[in-house]
Amino acid sequence: MTSSSRLEAGHSTTPNSPSAERSNGTMLLQVNGRTCEILADCTTPLLHVLHNDLKLNGPKFGCGLGECGACTVVLDGLAARSCVIPVGGCAGRSILTLEGLGSRDDLDPIQSAFIAEEAAQCGYCLNGMIMTTKALLARNAHPSEQEAAEALKYNLCRCGAHVEILRAVMRAASEAARSE
Repeated sequence: MTSSSRLEAGHSTTPNSPSAERSNGTMLLQVNGRTCEILADCTTPLLHVLHNDLKLNGPKFGCGLGECGACTVVLDGLAARSCVIPVGGCAGRSILTLEGLGSRDDLDPIQSAFIAEEAAQCGYCLNGMIMTTKALLARNAHPSEQEAAEALKYNLCRCGAHVEILRAVMRAASEAARSE
């Protein structure tokens, strides 16, 4: 399994930056286009740093095992499970969270599509669904419905909104194609 497929499947990778080799120290993270300096043990899950240090609440704690997708962020263009990725491996890499997609006044087209398709019930899974969609559309702007379903298959929705979520993904892809 390659490093990128481990990220897409939600598995951690070996830290690859010099700062990751230290047990505890200051690291620079690129989060939502901003450089953030943090002090953390390099083995701390990225999710904890995003929540506790950077006060970003888009990624959710679901299972803590990288299995449900609620904690998904986009790391260097790939959907990644932040609950199992050590922050030490993220120094110098691009991290995008739900907060970095759009604002209340200027939604990302994916967010707009999810709203238009009413692709939520409780909303707990939405972060993972939206961020996985963002990574999918970045690498495949025109996915088939089967490709979209394949990309989302490791994101759990306990409310059963999968049909609406898949419609939202296809709508976002269609609207992106129209604006090209």
